[in-house]
Amino acid sequence: MKTDIHPKYFPNATAKCACGAVFNIGSTKEKIEVEICSQCHPFYTGNEKVIDSAGRVEKFKVRQAKKSPVKKTVKKPKEAASEEK
Repeated sequence: MKTDIHPKYFPNATAKCACGAVFNIGSTKEKIEVEICSQCHPFYTGNEKVIDSAGRVEKFKVRQAKKSPVKKTVKKPKEAASEEK
């Protein structure tokens, strides 16, 4: 294996999240800053965060509320082929 081609590994690197959480992890960088982590991500927390700057979500919800329910049409069963003969 070639020497001096791998980056330096920091076994106690610190990762800081925008929510304030701090983790000690192993990394090739000594300090890492992230925007979202497992303590604030909606998948892990179960909380839904909708970031909507243009009001698109509200417009969609209003349109869905105005829509009338889909009318189901009942199809008549085709007559048996034996009756046609």
